[in-house]
Amino acid sequence: MSLSRILAAVLAAFPAVNAALAEPAAILELPVSGTDPDAIDFEALPKVSGTLAVVNPAKPSPDVKPGEKLEMNRLRLQLHNYLAWHDGRFWCLWSDGPRIEDWPTQEMKYATSPDGLTWSAAKSIAGTPAEPYAWIARGLWVRDGELLALGAHFKGHGAFGADKELTLQAFAWDSATDSWIPRGKVFDDAINNFPPRKLASGDWILTRRDSRFNVTMLIGGRDRLDNWTAHPVVRVGEVAGFRPDEPIFWPMPDGTLNALFRDNGGSQKLFHATSQDSGKSWSAPVLTNFPNATSKIFSLQTSRGYRVMISNANRKWARREIYLSVSEDGLRFTRMAKLAVPTPPVAPGIEDLWRKFAEGIGSLQYPHAIERDGFLWIALSRNKTQIEVFRVALGEVDAIRKQD
Repeated sequence: MSLSRILAAVLAAFPAVNAALAEPAAILELPVSGTDPDAIDFEALPKVSGTLAVVNPAKPSPDVKPGEKLEMNRLRLQLHNYLAWHDGRFWCLWSDGPRIEDWPTQEMKYATSPDGLTWSAAKSIAGTPAEPYAWIARGLWVRDGELLALGAHFKGHGAFGADKELTLQAFAWDSATDSWIPRGKVFDDAINNFPPRKLASGDWILTRRDSRFNVTMLIGGRDRLDNWTAHPVVRVGEVAGFRPDEPIFWPMPDGTLNALFRDNGGSQKLFHATSQDSGKSWSAPVLTNFPNATSKIFSLQTSRGYRVMISNANRKWARREIYLSVSEDGLRFTRMAKLAVPTPPVAPGIEDLWRKFAEGIGSLQYPHAIERDGFLWIALSRNKTQIEVFRVALGEVDAIRKQD
């Protein structure tokens, strides 16, 4: 048998390997560069301006002594940010911890705002956990009129690995006591990416990674917060060269679910999969042509009929730049623009470090967005030490849709 026939037989027998070796799926097609991500001239892309608000400013770590020289690695970590609109207010949730990401005593903080631009002082959701435990903020979920804050609780340094005691848990906002009430465990060995969304069946669906980065979809949550069925999507090592992380998905008009994945395997591109049965089974993820600086992405369907995706698309500058892409059909993104997030006001107490927070220097990551009153409200973490919101008028996005 010839080598070509042997290879064809192997690819037919192992579709996941075939998926990884196939030509990248063209989910990005821009007016000038077409489907070639290496041909994108990021400097020539349009820019989208907006209004910046600081939700919670950068602060020195509590162990910094008076007079001690302050460095970036001596600031508290503030990251994993989420937004919601509930009960006449904007809500922002994030992880707040010591100087190293996802280490013990990291907790969940929140703040509220009447207008999205002026924010209350930050407060803790569940208090500071005792060592060796920590929390990672996992989203704000409005379920049957009730606001829930989701958090992944785990042991040790980071949520992934052996002996993590990882659980996804929920806290409900109680307006009578102005506090968060524990609602218990949602699922064992689970860390989601964004809050659940409702299926046409009435069930909820959310992505789940276990402590080994294997990806499943959880479907359920209709009658009880802890009643879910896990449906496999992709295991680590199942697709050659692909290390799945931070999946997102959205429904299409025909009921198909589209999923995109960050890849920690070095491709610096997104992977794509689909489901034809409301998330119960999935195609093998395939490499796409959409560039990604190995960072989290978020996508939102707007009230104007088009979809946006926010990501660190410029691999050269990594997380120093963040971009908004537009899809008219939910399948292919045909416009891209840089989000011109300006330099924020100087945070008290860290004036000597402020150059590292400047536009084009400070990193911008963990995008999450909601639409309200004709604007996109985009939550970001700058340098993983400051939580911000960038407000963009939908009219600005409409303008780039018309550009060639």
